[in-house]
Amino acid sequence: MMSHVLLEKLKESLRSVLPIFGIVLLLHLTLAPMPPGTLMLFATGAVMLIVGMSAFTLGADVAVMPMGELIGSKLTESRNVRLIILTCFMLGAVLTVAEPDLQVLSRQIAAVPDPIFVTTVAFGVGIFLVLAVLRILFQVRLSYMFVVLYSLVLILATLTGLDYLAVAFDSSGVTVGAITVPFILAMGAGISAVRGEKRSEDSFGLTAICSIGPILAVLIMGLFFDPAGTGHASESAATVSGTAELASLYAGGLFQFFGEVSLILLPIVVIFGIYQVVRLKLPRTQLIRIGVGIVYILFGLTVFLTGVNIGFVPAGTYLGHALSSLPYNWILVPLGAVIGFFIVAAEPPVQILVNQIDEITHGAISRRIMMLGLSVSVGVALMLVMVRVLTGIEIWLFLLPGYAVALALTLFAPQIFIAIAFDSGGIAAGTMVVAFLLPFTMGVSEALGGNVLTEAFGIIAVVAMVPLITVQVMGLFYRMKVRRARATAKRATFDIEDVEIIDL
Repeated sequence: MMSHVLLEKLKESLRSVLPIFGIVLLLHLTLAPMPPGTLMLFATGAVMLIVGMSAFTLGADVAVMPMGELIGSKLTESRNVRLIILTCFMLGAVLTVAEPDLQVLSRQIAAVPDPIFVTTVAFGVGIFLVLAVLRILFQVRLSYMFVVLYSLVLILATLTGLDYLAVAFDSSGVTVGAITVPFILAMGAGISAVRGEKRSEDSFGLTAICSIGPILAVLIMGLFFDPAGTGHASESAATVSGTAELASLYAGGLFQFFGEVSLILLPIVVIFGIYQVVRLKLPRTQLIRIGVGIVYILFGLTVFLTGVNIGFVPAGTYLGHALSSLPYNWILVPLGAVIGFFIVAAEPPVQILVNQIDEITHGAISRRIMMLGLSVSVGVALMLVMVRVLTGIEIWLFLLPGYAVALALTLFAPQIFIAIAFDSGGIAAGTMVVAFLLPFTMGVSEALGGNVLTEAFGIIAVVAMVPLITVQVMGLFYRMKVRRARATAKRATFDIEDVEIIDL
C-alpha cells in the first residue's frame, strides 16, 4: 500500500521538477551554456530532488502531520495555558535554530555574529508561535492581528537601515522550513478540531503569524548593529572535473545534510515521545507507522537538500552571471516570470499546503487552483525582482505598497483566504528560492556591479509578499462566484414554485 502511495508521490515530484529542469537545460543549450561540470552537478541534483521530494512528502503524510495534529489536540485538551506557552515557544525556537536555510542566510550577514542572528530569529519565531496558538484559543480575528503586527513592522522598518530591511523580510521566509510547515499546519488543525471549530480558517494562519516574528526581531536587532558593516562572501559557481569528484562532492553533502535533518527532527521526536508516554498512549502499530514515516522524511529531506544545495546553487549562480552579461539583459524580466511560475511547484512545503487546503475545504479550494495562484504569484514576484535588480529601485518601493494592498484586502477577503494567503507567502519562499533563485539573483547583481545585500537579498521578501495579494484576490472572486451561484439557485427555486402554483 505504502509503495503504491510512494509511486504516486514520485509522479507528482516528476511533474513538479521536470519543468524547471527543462528551462535550465534550454538556457544551457541557447543563451548561457554552462561548464560540463556545473551541468553534471545540476542534472544529478534534479534527480535527487525528484527522489527526495517523493520520500519526504510521503513521510510528512505518515509521520509529521499526525504528530503535529496529536500534539496540538492534546495541548488544547489540557487547558493548561502555561504548558501551551512553554511547548509552543520551545518548538518554534528549536525548530528555527535547526533550519538549514537560516544557517545559510546567517553566514551572509558579516556585521552580525552567526549565533546572535540565529538566536534572534529563533526567539522571534518562538514568541510568535505562542501568539498564533493563543489567537486560536481566544478567537482573535486573524485580519486584525495582521493589520496590527504589520503596522508595527512598517514603523520599525523606518528606523532601521536599508541593509537590514531586506534581510529582515528574507529571514521570515527561510524560517518556514520543510519540517516546520507540515508540523505547524497539522498542529493548527489539531487545535481547531478539539475546539470543535466550524471555521476552517482556524486551521491556517499559524505559519503566517510565525513568519512575522523574525521580521520584527531582525529589525530590532538592526538598531544595535552598524549596517555599514554588513556584507556577504562572494562565491564562484562550483564545478567538477569528473564522476569521481561528483560522487565525492555529493557524498559529503549527504553526510552534512543527514546531520542537519536529524537535528531538525530531534526536538519533534523528543516532544512527541514525552507526549506519547504522558498523554497519547498510541498503539504499537501506529507508532511503527510514524517511525517508518520519520525514516522516509530523514532520507527524503537529506537527499532533497543535498541535490538543491550542491546541484542547483552553482547552476543558479552561473546562469545569473551569464544572462546578465548579455547585451539584451532585459530578457531577465520575462525569464524571471517563467522560472518563478514553475519553480514553486518544486517546494515540498507548498505541496503539503495545497493538499491540506484541498482536504480541509473539501475541495472548495482545489489543489489545482491553489497551485495556479501560487505559480502566478511567484512568477510576478520574480519579474519584479529582476526589474529591481536591473534598475536599482529600492525595496521600499515594492514592499510598502505591496503590504499596504495586502492589508487593505484583509478588510474584504473571506477569512479563510486571508489565513491561506499569509501562510502561502512564507511557504512559497522556501528552499528552492534560497538555493536557486537567491544565487541566481546574486549572480545578476554581482555581474551588474550592484549592492548584493540590498538588491539580491530582497528576493525572498518579494516572493513572500505577492501571494498575500494574489490569494486574497482569488478569495474575492470566489465569494462573488458563490453569491452568484446562490442567487441562481434561489431564482431556480422560485421558478419551480411558480410552475407548481400554475399547475395547481
